[in-house]
Amino acid sequence: MSALKVLVTQATGRVGKELIAHLAEARQAGRDVHIRAAVRSASKADFVKSLGADEVVAFDYDKHETFAPALDGMNAVFSANPDPQADGHAKFCEAVGQSNVSHAIRLSCFGADTHTASYDPDVHASLQGEKVPGMLRGYWRDEEVLLKQLPKATTVLRANFFQGHIVKPETGSIDANGTFKSPLGECKNSFVSTNDLGEVAAICLLEGVERHGNKFYDITGPVPQSMHDVAADLAKALGKDVKYIAQDIDAFEKDFGPQRRAFFEYLRNGFYTRCSPDFYNLTGKKPQPFIDYLLKKGKAGETGLEDMWKAGMWSKGKNVMAGHEA
Repeated sequence: MSALKVLVTQATGRVGKELIAHLAEARQAGRDVHIRAAVRSASKADFVKSLGADEVVAFDYDKHETFAPALDGMNAVFSANPDPQADGHAKFCEAVGQSNVSHAIRLSCFGADTHTASYDPDVHASLQGEKVPGMLRGYWRDEEVLLKQLPKATTVLRANFFQGHIVKPETGSIDANGTFKSPLGECKNSFVSTNDLGEVAAICLLEGVERHGNKFYDITGPVPQSMHDVAADLAKALGKDVKYIAQDIDAFEKDFGPQRRAFFEYLRNGFYTRCSPDFYNLTGKKPQPFIDYLLKKGKAGETGLEDMWKAGMWSKGKNVMAGHEA
């Protein structure tokens, strides 16, 4: 079996760091794996090396000149990008098509189905006269630009909403008064563990393009949960009372912008409720429950609680998606 040489983009992200740790474990078990971690800041180099990266390369979706050096000598790539950097990702995919990469893993969103299904982008799942949310259409686009380059050699991991994102903007309120707000209410969603996503990305890379090329996997949690269920798990993990407070969707839009509101309508209408068997089919086990994500360390050595209490891209009063939806 030839050596697997993987470029991991978003190497310090929630999924990228887990992927590196899983690949490093496979290398320790005897697999011939070389891991190149792509980072925007040189200050992250020691961290990704501690996880098992063999080398670190400078990489920035806004600096297209970093693409070719990052891809040089690699035969596989893990493709992920922050939502607002879709244009840079599209240019990166062009570079992937000109490289020697023969297998790409794309981190996407459950419901990004224009390639495998026939969703009409002008028809919303529940709101009459509305289009599919721009963010979701953006995830479709992000898949398509990679599939255009490697149509038979791409594996797409379509994730549900991350468990680590559920209350990240509300951690200050949880600390201060034991409450968090959300417009999701009673609707239950099968939120996914980023630990699981890192694990299945590693499996698909290690088992290869012959088995996983041109495959699309929906990766979800093991059970749909309402915000009251989330509050109960947080209370158990934190050892204190945590209460969910219903939030008006208009107030949510003021906090995060119309693009985020439109996407959250799909988390309020049952579109993301179902549990997929794909994680089980890939690993032979059930997905990680939210309470386990909160309390148990992933391969990268961090619990979900530790991750959730870090600063994230989505901050109240900042519309990071303005001008970036498809």
